Amino acid sequence: MDLGLNGKGVIVLASSSGLGKAAALEFAREGANVMLFSSNEDKLSTAAEEIKKETNNDVFYTVGDIKNADDIKRVVTNSIVQFSRIDVLVNNTGGPPAGTFLNFNDDDWQNAYNLTLLSFIRAIREVIPYMQSQGGGRIVNCTSSSVKRVLDNLILSNTFRMGVVGLTKTLSQELAKDNILINVIAPGRIATDRTNYLDTVKAGKLGIATEEVARQSAASIPLGRYGDPGEFAKTLVFLCSDANTYVTGQTILVDGGLVKAF
Repeated sequence: MDLGLNGKGVIVLASSSGLGKAAALEFAREGANVMLFSSNEDKLSTAAEEIKKETNNDVFYTVGDIKNADDIKRVVTNSIVQFSRIDVLVNNTGGPPAGTFLNFNDDDWQNAYNLTLLSFIRAIREVIPYMQSQGGGRIVNCTSSSVKRVLDNLILSNTFRMGVVGLTKTLSQELAKDNILINVIAPGRIATDRTNYLDTVKAGKLGIATEEVARQSAASIPLGRYGDPGEFAKTLVFLCSDANTYVTGQTILVDGGLVKAF
């Protein structure tokens, strides 16, 4: 299937590693022009080199803090300079700290909001005018399976990722007339550093090895294993492609059947 991404301009936030990097790689495989964004230049440079080596596509990057409005503006401006257009925005970010309600003060809540929700709002605000002038675009907001079933010890993530769903559903109504399709993609237990961190936190609370937590978690998934970042990326790229012309305002789980709720 031709996904129609060859030559398209794509921004992937938080893309120096993990799910963001996997998505950027998949876009590059489809011939898209990709702009990476992260706060760590060494990791960005390495990711860009690795993706270019695998796909033979040049990959660009912008160094910045996803919580900084000026840095978000800059990655969008840099993408226009490089590509002359923005067809796809992938909003992605690392998760806030694990913990329960009484663990966190006002600063913790504000930082989690800035990281997990406000960053997405800012990026969408910046790209919409370009997508409108081009006659359309695709936006995907990466969240978590917690938007369908809250996860223990993750109150900050549970709270603000639900806000992303509300934002997405509302914007799907407002932007439909501009042929801008916007969706949420919600990973379950995908084998990333974030998942390993959460397994390690849980292992510490239970007094068992991280490997045992991972084994038990994998056993609770109908497919019997953690997902691969590349599997997640393929679904994400489809949602952002010309092959998707009628899916908008939806929350798509990529979780191996873990979440049993509708």
